[in-house]
Amino acid sequence: MANVVVIGAQWGDEGKGKITDLLSKSADVVVRYQGGVNAGHTVVVKDQTFKLHLIPSGILYPDTDCIIGSGTVIDPKVLLEELDQITALGISAKNLMISETAHVTMPYHRLIDQAAEERRGNHKIGTTGRGIGPTYADKSERTGVRIIDLMDTDRFKEQIRETVANKNVILEKLYDLPPLDAEAVIEEYLVYADRLRPHVVDSSLNIEDAIRRKRNILFEGAQGTLLDLDHGTYPYVTSSNPVAGGACIGAGVGPTMIDRVIGVAKAYTTRVGEGPFPTELHDDMGELLGNRGAEFGTTTGRKRRCGWFDAVIGRYAVRINGLDCLAITKLDVLDTLDEIQVCVAYDVDGEQRDHLPSNAREFEKCKPIYKTMPGWKQSTMECRTLEDLPQQALDYLKFLAELTEVPIAIVSLGASRDQTIIVEDPIHGPKRALLYENGAQQLAV
Repeated sequence: MANVVVIGAQWGDEGKGKITDLLSKSADVVVRYQGGVNAGHTVVVKDQTFKLHLIPSGILYPDTDCIIGSGTVIDPKVLLEELDQITALGISAKNLMISETAHVTMPYHRLIDQAAEERRGNHKIGTTGRGIGPTYADKSERTGVRIIDLMDTDRFKEQIRETVANKNVILEKLYDLPPLDAEAVIEEYLVYADRLRPHVVDSSLNIEDAIRRKRNILFEGAQGTLLDLDHGTYPYVTSSNPVAGGACIGAGVGPTMIDRVIGVAKAYTTRVGEGPFPTELHDDMGELLGNRGAEFGTTTGRKRRCGWFDAVIGRYAVRINGLDCLAITKLDVLDTLDEIQVCVAYDVDGEQRDHLPSNAREFEKCKPIYKTMPGWKQSTMECRTLEDLPQQALDYLKFLAELTEVPIAIVSLGASRDQTIIVEDPIHGPKRALLYENGAQQLAV
């Protein structure tokens, strides 16, 4: 039995959906522990593409239980649309469970999110406008609506009438927007409540039961380490904790229950939204990476900013999450390049920095110090073992392992499940084999 956390080791969009889907095959339970519909996981199975925002990727396996944990925020309308979509594709949702203590995104959250972002002008954070931040803000202020409240009709009516009256003051006076009709909101959301009711559970209790029965549990994060509210590039972050420690809080388990942590990183780097990005490419190379990697956000469709692999960020993700290993995705995007740059450190006003600065203004000053690696100039998309890879591609992966000081357990070479090299089984393999000893030798085993 192994309880494994999968997290993004960059700014999100690393390909966690595919990696989670692959690992879900060995999992009995998959738990989504934070974030909301601002997340997007794309999974390609044969000729079908699934774009999941709230439902864990494990839903594609009929015998896998899927839990949306307490740390998430749930937009019922979007969740039901997602349920309808997967059902239409022949996927059963009978194993989906929703935490009764997860918070609910309401119409006023979306309106305030969009209006606040517009009001920031040149200082925009780059939110998705889906109401995630305001939902978490209400949670912190202890005025939020939880799923358990939505299930209690009388309590919900009373709560919404009071809350909408307060939110209308903000909408009208601060943002010059029309007020919401509390009764219309109640009517809409009670319809959602009836459809969601069969899925609502005490999720922490269900997870504890799975642990006692020695079932394999996969904890699935959204976004990435650099978007963490406490440990990311603040203020250009999300409103929750995508880091590995967030799995314990968002799922309702103790830290001693976690056996391994797997970080997912692209073979290069991308980010969506605003904020510093030292290795960002503003030239034809950036366009090439974006086009070859189909770098558009799953949730918003926004074009992702592209740059070279940043090992400073990689080492930071290893430290903050306690990573046991990495899964490197989209190696095939680099197949056509003559040379590949890797950021090994930063230059800040002539001084070399090997660690990520906490100050956003200082981070903006960071200039990448690059190491140039030779490209391999041939397709890797059909490679299924390390021996199939061109030597230069293998050398590139070895170098990333050395820089981040963790082994690489998985290499992804395309969107489909089968376009993958499993170097080491990150769930069932002996844990000592995943500990970093020498990245180069370890990867070559």
